[in-house]
Amino acid sequence: MKKIISILVIALTFTMTSNAQESMSKEEAVKTVSLEQTKGQFTQKKLTLSEGSYVFEISNNNVGSDVGFVLVQKGKDASKPENHIKTAYVTKVVNNNTKEKTNVTKLVKGEYIYFCPMNPTPQYTLTVK
Repeated sequence: MKKIISILVIALTFTMTSNAQESMSKEEAVKTVSLEQTKGQFTQKKLTLSEGSYVFEISNNNVGSDVGFVLVQKGKDASKPENHIKTAYVTKVVNNNTKEKTNVTKLVKGEYIYFCPMNPTPQYTLTVK
């Protein structure tokens, strides 16, 4: 009976360790993309990324007002909020001379546009290969 209990404890420990390592590797796979806004524009005019999970860190570099971030699949009407990728919204508006992050956003192959509706900026291209 002691052998069976020992085997069960070892199996349970192995399973818990394996699950914890899997969770950690998923978290490590999230990459951060830093974007800077100045008055009326992003300093990064075009991005090329690989498929995966991303957090966008948006910097407000002395714009003089709050800024935000919108990401939309190319070809969809960016003026309609229902087409926005909601996880790519900053979690809080970006005050002057501060940074804020988005939630984790999974990107698949294709083209997207990004812009700030508050600053406002032109629409820029983000390509996922």
